[in-house]
Amino acid sequence: MAQKTKSVWFCSSCGNESPKWMGRCPACGEWNTMVEEKVAVRGQSSRRQEECQVGKASRPLSLPEIDSSEESRRSLRSAEMDRLLGGGIVEGSLVLIAGEPGIGKSTLSLQIPLHCQGLSTLYVTGEESARQVKLRASRLGGDGSGCLIFSETLMENIIREAGRIMPDLMIVDSIQTVYTQTMESSPGSVSQIKECASMLLRLAKETGIPVILIGHITKEGSIAGPKVLEHIVDVVLQFEGDNTGAYRLLRSIKNRFGSTSEMAVFEMTGSGLREVSNPSEMLIPMHGQGLSGIAVGAMLDGSRSFLIEVQSLVSSAAYGTPQRSATGFDVRRLNMLLAVLEKRAGFRLGVKDVFLNMAGGLRVSDPACDLAVICAVLSSSFDFAIPSETCFAGEVGLSGEIRPVSQTERRIAEAARLGFRTVYLSSFGVLNNVPDGIRIVRVPDVPALCRSLFREK
Repeated sequence: MAQKTKSVWFCSSCGNESPKWMGRCPACGEWNTMVEEKVAVRGQSSRRQEECQVGKASRPLSLPEIDSSEESRRSLRSAEMDRLLGGGIVEGSLVLIAGEPGIGKSTLSLQIPLHCQGLSTLYVTGEESARQVKLRASRLGGDGSGCLIFSETLMENIIREAGRIMPDLMIVDSIQTVYTQTMESSPGSVSQIKECASMLLRLAKETGIPVILIGHITKEGSIAGPKVLEHIVDVVLQFEGDNTGAYRLLRSIKNRFGSTSEMAVFEMTGSGLREVSNPSEMLIPMHGQGLSGIAVGAMLDGSRSFLIEVQSLVSSAAYGTPQRSATGFDVRRLNMLLAVLEKRAGFRLGVKDVFLNMAGGLRVSDPACDLAVICAVLSSSFDFAIPSETCFAGEVGLSGEIRPVSQTERRIAEAARLGFRTVYLSSFGVLNNVPDGIRIVRVPDVPALCRSLFREK
């Protein structure tokens, strides 16, 4: 007997389901995002049978009955990945790794089983053939004896093989290419991604096999598919940075078993992704001394402190409206800092073009870089070079005051380790330990900062 189907409209943005087409999604408010898909209709008897089976298999537990021991973790033999996941991958967890095409998602996922001896891995590839995966594995090197390559896109076959092999780790590349026979829609559709992710979640929780999913992103930079995909998985990791450059940033967006304020840095080489244990090496100045428009900021990302080079170029506006451009920094915050310089310190930047760049392709959101941004703009505007052994850490307020930032001692220690001798900080903070050889300059506001810099010059 043929299985009955019905037409359902899904929002391609949020995954909201509707029995009819609507111009605007009632859940997320997006226009023209409803797409039609065919879904299978389960009979009343099958639903009752599932409910009975679930009722027999589970029962409510009181809080004292629940095991409160820590989750069992397995190391991936990668210091950066283990730190990003909170100490290793948790058994039975579902991890989603997303990023732009060619940024290194498949490379990173294949490096894990190649460099983990004794870790049996089922690598499911839906985008490439087994031969293509073999060629990439030969380039990456490592021992691949424990890695099984399975070129398959049908979800039922993948679940059956995983249950038969029972690997230590399962990788699916990618979630947009697999499909299940219970849905008549094409792979990559909203209903297929939701159902396939749910099936993999049940597999991970019932068997304890950790599953890593590779996901695509849209042209706007968000993870492709319904938003419910990010709710289903336990961990969401997303690659950032320019895929044409050498460095890749892997950031934790969601983590049920660890911190979400962690970031890992990798360098793309001919033999795969290399871990960058000291990001300050790539973010500090790589040029001669005496250049204007350069300032070094001491920033913090998660539990990692490092220094970043802030580059600025200020020139006379060629047209009536001055340009404001920022790469790796919020342009609205740049406009705010420029307004503070003009209002509180008297610098006329309203007729100037201001261009700002964060070296290394890093996206900066730490407010401690405000001080370095202001100093880089002033350095370029007046064409004077800031001493190369000077760095800055402070947040700038709307009244021109310089506010203290968190974990100042760690920022100072990182600056001292890299050979910096002078650190500009807010005069309102409290310091407990200062390394030997470091001169701390405390400034209360922007005018005091300008007087101190000009005096040193």
